[in-house]
Amino acid sequence: MTTPQAGRARGYAYALGAYGTWGLIPAYFKAVAPTPALELLAHRVLWAFLLLVAMGLQQDRLAALRRAVFDRATLARLSLSTLLIAVNWLIYIWAVFGGRIVEASLGYFLTPLVNVLLGVVVFKERLERPVAIAIAIAAAGVAGLALLGGRPPWIALGLAVSFGSYGLVRKLAHGVGAVVGLTVETALLTPLALFYLLFARAHGTLAFGHGPATRDVLLLLAGPITAIPLLFFAGAVRRLPLTSLGVLQYISPSVQFLLAVLAYGEPFTAPQAAAFSLIWLALALFAAHSLRRHIPEPVMER
Repeated sequence: MTTPQAGRARGYAYALGAYGTWGLIPAYFKAVAPTPALELLAHRVLWAFLLLVAMGLQQDRLAALRRAVFDRATLARLSLSTLLIAVNWLIYIWAVFGGRIVEASLGYFLTPLVNVLLGVVVFKERLERPVAIAIAIAAAGVAGLALLGGRPPWIALGLAVSFGSYGLVRKLAHGVGAVVGLTVETALLTPLALFYLLFARAHGTLAFGHGPATRDVLLLLAGPITAIPLLFFAGAVRRLPLTSLGVLQYISPSVQFLLAVLAYGEPFTAPQAAAFSLIWLALALFAAHSLRRHIPEPVMER
């Protein structure tokens, strides 16, 4: 029997594994360039699906998989989460390939605050005054970036909303384990992935098999690189409240930001510096408030 303390500890371990891996994933995307963004997305889906099917067979999860597929409400939620994660993946791949990792990291800095808002709206979690102030400061940072930069930070907003919503929908899919849920999601996307790969091959635009062997090997590794952190995240989101995931989620965008500026030499403009300063201030207030609360956290469904 798993104790509440052990469940929380496992949830935090899963969250650390997920966010640490996602922080380093731009390096993987850079390594497989110039593979087209849609092709990389297709490889992520296809190889992740095959890996997850093998895991499901090994762990004897076919009965749980059938229940998820044949339950209309569950399948509807997983269909929505499939759409959300596909949009999130595509936006992020496009951002990295386009040299906009800084803006992508901004999106993941915003995601914890999006999680808080979703927790308030959907789960009626109490929005305390320090958290409300933090959200207002972050919103001011985004608005300032839109005004000073001449356009809204669409990449950042798209990533924050899509991934925050993905976590919410997966939390609502009660009784669906990490392996089963992600297997259904990748299964729904696999026909589209296969169609794209076959279409690209027929038109001579397929990168796989037409470049360095090392790149082909890396594309084959898209399955575990995609599935493992998402499995960690799914395990964490089912064990921890959305607000608790916020502090640990800073790891991922922090690593992404450092990679973008220090390793890849992306510019860090004055409007971005102003917006990031406000958002970092908001996150500091949010983190400090979370650490002061010391309220025992409920353990979610295992």
